Order: sequence, then structure tokens, then C-alpha cells
Amino acid sequence: MPQPKPKNIVIVGGSLGGLLTGVALKRLRKDLNIRIFERNPTPLLQDQGAGVVAGQDVQKFFKTHDRTQTPLTIPSHQRLYLDKSGNKIDRENTEQQMTSWDLLYHLLRSNYDGTETEYVNVPKTEEGEGITSYEYGCTITGIEAPKTSSSSELNFSEPVKVTTQHHSGETSTTEADLVIAADGPSSKIRAEYFPDVKREYVGYVAWRGTVPETQVSQVATDVFVEKFPFYHTEGMQILAYTIPGKNGTTKPGERLLNWVWYVNYKEESPEHVELMTDGEGKRHHITLPPGGITDDVWARQKKKAEEVLPPQFAELVKKTEVPFIQAITDVIAPSAVMDGGRVLLLGDALAGFRPHTAASTNQAALDAMKLAAAVERIIEGGGMEVLKVWEEEVVQYARTMQSHGVQMGNRSQFGEHPMQS
Repeated sequence: MPQPKPKNIVIVGGSLGGLLTGVALKRLRKDLNIRIFERNPTPLLQDQGAGVVAGQDVQKFFKTHDRTQTPLTIPSHQRLYLDKSGNKIDRENTEQQMTSWDLLYHLLRSNYDGTETEYVNVPKTEEGEGITSYEYGCTITGIEAPKTSSSSELNFSEPVKVTTQHHSGETSTTEADLVIAADGPSSKIRAEYFPDVKREYVGYVAWRGTVPETQVSQVATDVFVEKFPFYHTEGMQILAYTIPGKNGTTKPGERLLNWVWYVNYKEESPEHVELMTDGEGKRHHITLPPGGITDDVWARQKKKAEEVLPPQFAELVKKTEVPFIQAITDVIAPSAVMDGGRVLLLGDALAGFRPHTAASTNQAALDAMKLAAAVERIIEGGGMEVLKVWEEEVVQYARTMQSHGVQMGNRSQFGEHPMQS
């Protein structure tokens, strides 16, 4: 009797990791039914206003899977290092590609479920692709996988039962052959399987913001536009690069300058608590979203920028209208395959990198493409050994990059950087 093959796939998490996985699986074959469950109660996730370095796997993914073939990136031709006076003290002719979270998100939604936005024209549906749905306002409250008698066999004869609570309060159960956890560095699915693995604050935050490239001085333009400048000093680092502008435009004159400023705050210190408390008195632990920073805190930070940063970076900070803050954290799971291969972790749910690596989105693209290839081999007759190979590859990448990020961050914030001035 033929062994059942995976057909019904549930992806938990509808941000970049979940969408990258959904698109890659959609391209495999028409008999796949792919459902994304996203807990956010709105049809589209809010623009995070963040720049993203488009690594090789991100570029490969969109070249392969983006049917709109929308211009995706803006080149950065040089890495520059500045001193406190704004002078260039070192230059590396390194080509990198920059993009934005919101452009990636809207392109992926268009390719995944045909969502139409001002960012992109929806591509035509092609024959032979999987069926997709994006179900928002859905929180996963339980996963029940069938018991397996062998860790070496992959058996789809019984479904995994996924319990979901809708924001209306209704509860439902979905049956799936595979459940893929792409629910971010605070993954609830990971916590169920690895309760001792905690996402931990590491002692500093990233202040972030953007400024239209036409609103900065020529001195700043010379440093920032299509370049990747850095400034390092004791306990502090700031960097910037050019990203797409409104509705994802990459047209010169309409783009944004994206900056990231790492600053140390001891956990639960008065400064840290005040920083992460919004104007309505609500305490945030990971992200203080755009509009959440109090006027007093922002005024002090702009004053600090004038005092401690090179003038070009200080100008960027002062001209930013809606900044936001991300706490820097560490987390990594010991494995990516659970419950006999029926539940998988990928992207940030597997390992949350410090942003110094510029590799979180690249990890999600890599994991998604490799998983789609693994699922195709399983459909063709492969077994548990296929998932073991996938796990070995993605976990090794996660461990290497996560460790690299810790080293980079600790040197930058608590050690001595070679370019420190």
C-alpha cells in the first residue's frame, strides 16, 4: 500500500519567514494546500519602517520565485568608517544590496495569495501551483501530533491537529500533514517543545529611523547615499544605508536613508524602563513601535546625538520624525525537527540573530528554499532522512550565524572595535 504523502501544510506566522516558506511551497505542485495562520488581527501587517540587507539567498529567492520581477534592492558600493568629526578613516569597496521589510512583505503577499497593494501588480495565477490562504487574527493554542513508534520513519497516515483561536473568540481545529513554525524569535511553538529555551535581552537596544534622501545636506548625502557608513565608539555603534521609499520605489530622489544606532542600557535600570515605556504608560519588552517613544525620551536622544555622533549621523537622527526601538536579544533552539518530522522550526523561530549579522531574512529565505526542496523529495518517496539532512543544514547555519552575531555585538558594545574612535 502506498505511503501517504504530505498535502495539507499549516504555517504558523505570516511575516517574512512564513511567507517565504509559503511561496516556495506554493511553487512545488498543485495538490498542496498551504494555510498561513497569523495572529495579527488585521489583513496586512503594519510597515515596520526597517531596512534589510538583501543577502545572497534573499536575492536568489526573489529571482526564482517573484513573478512580478519588481526592482527589489538598492546597491551599496562602499563600506565607510567615520571618526567623531565625520572624516572618513577607512573605506572598503564592498558591494551589497539593500531593501526594506515592507517591500519584501508586500511582494511576498502578492506572490503568495494575490494580495493587491500599491507596491506591486499582482502576477497572473499559473497552472500547477498549490492552493494558498492567509488567515489573520488566528492564534495557535495547541498542537497535537500523532505518536510515532520510530524516529527513523516519516509517517503521514494520521494528521497533526492544530487548535486555533480566532480573534472573535471562536476556536477551531485544523488537520495538517506538516506544521511549520515561522512565528519569530518569540515563537510560541518553540516554547512548547523547548520550554527552557528563552529569548534573552543582551544589554543594548537599536534605535531606528528613516529620513528621505532629499532632506539631508550634501555633506550627509556624500556619506550615506548608496554607501554603508559606520561609526564606532565605546559602548556605541551607528550605521546607515539607502533603502526603497514610499510603496517600495527604488527611484533616486524618492528613497529613504535608514539608520540603526546601538546603545547600551542595563536591564531594568531606570533608563531602560523609561525607554521601553510608551506615552500611554505601557511597558514594552522587545519592540517599542513607531509613535511609542515619549517626547522627553526622544528629545534627550536627539540632544545626545549632537554630543556623541559624527555630524552626518547626528543630522539623520535629528531629522527623523517617527523613530522606533528594538531590544537586542539572543535565542536558539537545539533542533528544527520535532514529533517525528511532523512539526518544524525555521527562520527566527529556530534562531534569532543579532542584527549585526544582517542575516535574519537571509536565514528565512535559505530555510524556506531548502525546505521546499526537501518536501519535494519526500513527495517523490523520500523519508525521514530527507528532513534530517535539511535539519543539519539549517541548524548548522543557525549556530554559525548566531554565534557570529554574539561576537560582533559583544565586541561593538562591550569591547573594543578596530575602527573605534
